[in-house]
Amino acid sequence: MKIEKNKVVGLSYELFVDDGEAGMEFFESVPKEEPFYFLFGAGQVFPMMEAALEGREVGYKFEIFIDFENGYGDYDETKKVIIAKSKFKEDGKKQKDLLKIGNVIPMQDDEGQHYRGEILKVDYKGVHMDFNPPLAGFDLLFKGEIVAIRDADPEEIEHGHVHGPGGHQH
Repeated sequence: MKIEKNKVVGLSYELFVDDGEAGMEFFESVPKEEPFYFLFGAGQVFPMMEAALEGREVGYKFEIFIDFENGYGDYDETKKVIIAKSKFKEDGKKQKDLLKIGNVIPMQDDEGQHYRGEILKVDYKGVHMDFNPPLAGFDLLFKGEIVAIRDADPEEIEHGHVHGPGGHQH
């Protein structure tokens, strides 16, 4: 079976990142026993990755380089903001356990858009947060293998993501 639109693809890989200064450094791995599954053609992975995998079969080994501009983009200083501490209250009480440096908090803006923000600092001005993706500004190198391909279920196609083992559970 070949990878094409509406196929569920399982990958194992090692990801290496480069910020342009230190050279490629290991970042994470996804083992064959617990692959990363995605719905091909649904925009869940980088377009360059989809292009490199299209038409390939199980067992295909790959090395895919994605420069930062085609990955998570450049690091954007304007995505660092200060939010009033009063926005972090529940039942009128401060959430002190939540407001720790390094915590990553799911947030939502006034239009309902979801973001993840990392707490950089908490001081008298408020909660300093960074809404850049963690790998913004990094070139990415994926080294891996295609470990599974199957037809997507109609419900997966309708929802635009994988269900079941290795995928989203409802």
